[in-house]
Amino acid sequence: MTRTRHYVPVISRPVVAALYHEARRHRLPMTRFLDRLLREGLRGSPGWHQALHDWPELAEPPGKDGPNSPT
Repeated sequence: MTRTRHYVPVISRPVVAALYHEARRHRLPMTRFLDRLLREGLRGSPGWHQALHDWPELAEPPGKDGPNSPT
């Protein structure tokens, strides 16, 4: 298995379980649901603005069709 070159946080099992059930309730894959939650929670924050310098696609509205489209 190759090692990633970026930080991958560990999420506790109970939180993963809650995400799983909530994503099912919304009829979304868990990764898309989590991406949506994080974007909504972080948009406009100082960290979001700082990340815009390295990731200009953050300025694009979610749902844009593409290979890494979160919605």
